[in-house]
Amino acid sequence: MQRFLLAGAALAALLLSGCADVSRSRDLGNPRVPGMTLAQQVCSNCHGITGVTISPNFPNLAGQQPEYLVAQLKAFKSHGRDDPAGFEYMWGISRSLTDEQMKQLASYYAAQKPAVPTGEKDAGIERGKAIFHSGVKDHVPACASCHGDAGQGNGTFPRVAGQHADYVMKQLMVFQRTDERPDGVAMKAITHELKEDQMRDVAAYLQAMPAN
Repeated sequence: MQRFLLAGAALAALLLSGCADVSRSRDLGNPRVPGMTLAQQVCSNCHGITGVTISPNFPNLAGQQPEYLVAQLKAFKSHGRDDPAGFEYMWGISRSLTDEQMKQLASYYAAQKPAVPTGEKDAGIERGKAIFHSGVKDHVPACASCHGDAGQGNGTFPRVAGQHADYVMKQLMVFQRTDERPDGVAMKAITHELKEDQMRDVAAYLQAMPAN
């Protein structure tokens, strides 16, 4: 009997030690789980281990501006951002994240190597390049004025270079046609002046834009 009791105690201790191992935890409700662990154990399901995703439905996060990532995580948590990707996925995931975990997640992704650009040069990409760097005369400023000449982003302005064209297009449509991203007042004004084919050209250019 004593042998069984000792074995049971040992098993219980082993299970408890496993639960206490936050380095491999997927517990979004545990504030002790490091941001890097959450990125690799949870966020990777959609965004890839290093923040480079093969699915055009989800954004690449590798090399992203940390300030931008923190701002978006806070917007998801507060339900201030309610585009479909927000309420379908990120509201629940961000619900219990602490400010420190958000900073750690942002730092992890910012340190990853950006996605390799894809897409062959064509007329659409060349038109998108012109809009990105020069804008549209008398209507739209150059995208590069906020997002950088190499699309690398700056602070709360996100990296857009190497982003999936489908995802970029989806977000441009959100800015243009809805109020689901209220922090994007400037983008709403800009996209209001763009035609759908112009947005598609810009999105195609960004997907093919060399990483920097």
